[in-house]
Amino acid sequence: MALSRRHLLFAATATAAVATTGLPASAASAATARGAAEPRFRIPVSPDDTLDELVAKASQVRPTPRQIAWQGLEKTAFLHFGVNTFTGLEWGIGDEDPEIFQPTGLDTDQWARALADGGFKLAILTVKHHDGFVLYPSRYTGHSVRSSSWRGGKGDVLRDFAASMRRHGIKVGVYVSPADENQYLDGVYANGSARSTRTIPELVDGDDRSGRDLTTYELDATDYGAHMLNQLYEVLTEYGPVDEVWFDGSQGRIPPDKVEKYDWDSWYALIRALAPDASIAVSGPDVRWVGNEGGLARENEWSVIPVKDTGNGKYDYALPYDAPDDGSRDALLEARTKAAYLQWWPAECDVSIRPGWFYHADQQPKSVAQLTDIWFRSVGRGAVLLLNVPPDTNGLLPAADVTRLREFRERTDRELPGDLARDAKVTVDDAGTRTVDLGRPVAVDRIRLAEDIRHGQQVESFVVEAEGDGGWTAVTGAGTVGAARVLALGTPVTARRFRLRITQARADVHLARFELHKSQV
Repeated sequence: MALSRRHLLFAATATAAVATTGLPASAASAATARGAAEPRFRIPVSPDDTLDELVAKASQVRPTPRQIAWQGLEKTAFLHFGVNTFTGLEWGIGDEDPEIFQPTGLDTDQWARALADGGFKLAILTVKHHDGFVLYPSRYTGHSVRSSSWRGGKGDVLRDFAASMRRHGIKVGVYVSPADENQYLDGVYANGSARSTRTIPELVDGDDRSGRDLTTYELDATDYGAHMLNQLYEVLTEYGPVDEVWFDGSQGRIPPDKVEKYDWDSWYALIRALAPDASIAVSGPDVRWVGNEGGLARENEWSVIPVKDTGNGKYDYALPYDAPDDGSRDALLEARTKAAYLQWWPAECDVSIRPGWFYHADQQPKSVAQLTDIWFRSVGRGAVLLLNVPPDTNGLLPAADVTRLREFRERTDRELPGDLARDAKVTVDDAGTRTVDLGRPVAVDRIRLAEDIRHGQQVESFVVEAEGDGGWTAVTGAGTVGAARVLALGTPVTARRFRLRITQARADVHLARFELHKSQV
């Protein structure tokens, strides 16, 4: 694609309307005619769309404010904690005796201090995992901390967690598993009930909220869908602001003829009403699973990807999750007959610091080198890292893990110690190239880029070059940029002038970062 100067804009002046510069006029007109002219989070596609039309539509998809805020977090934490911590299982079976839950040394301030020291900005607690055991005294199940003698039956891990995270400046996230082995054994999961209109919350006998002026919601749900809605109502109204609600899509280890069709639309609606700023992940409209549990994004990770309608208000990836391409031109063409929309749906890379998700005494945390490699291949590829750090049976983060979190943060700080281009002279020429003049030769071995994603994701390929005696020489390059791109050079390159050339883009590129660093590792 031939590029003009308009294809490389910068955040300080990025206020122009979205354009279709560089696209064939027919494609731009077709995109407009099909309703893609106004930027929005989800744009419909058709099997009849040409490649040019698909690219034009993809160029006009925009993130919501909550997605922009979420992508800016970059490093988030998971805390898998519950009955599995005491049984040694990774996946509970739902008939555990609540009495086994005895974290007698629980100190959520210790969790928060360690996470803050590790540079994490949000933490997600497994309020309910697949076993159905709930870490707060829910009114809707006996399979919870209420039925343990821990703290005299008055314990509430969620309350402690939320208060500690906020005290240390960390945003609060909650994992509420749709799968529920306990409700399958002793409740309403997959009982075959039809969807009907339910009033949420549904008060129970002796409910302490009786007589209070509660805001209620009329939502369609099965019996189990209503159970989930009632618990979500508790979590989202009694524990302060929640910044992320995390669902997976598991059905649990339940016979295949006992499938529960989840009431996603009603769950989403309640979350939007009670926590409008919360991102809904990863079986949700705001954030998607990257496709593996190794913490690794694709080499070129797109935030604009094709999605299909899977019913009850849920959209899912139109291609296999292990597809090597997710939003490239080839992927758009491949998904054309399967997708209903192109959607802004950025990737979250989940991985555990230990081999398991729950604590096991015989396991050790990953090395700093392993975690740093994961960081470059997740955050450095425009995704958000979700690192699990499981508390032990005492209710503490293990000392080895706490040390490793600090070492990990210190290592990434040394990888990008300071932007050498911060006060440099910057020019943009008519070919759409940004040149940085450092004033003197400087050694560089790390390069950080970012698009201003308020204007979408546009870069399809780029090259970074350094000027030497023989002219300009390429030092690195890649495909996507998106919210972040961090590239490590094998050996430092010393030059006075470096430049970024966008070699292919979908529309105007609004650049937020072009940083040059010399690592201290």
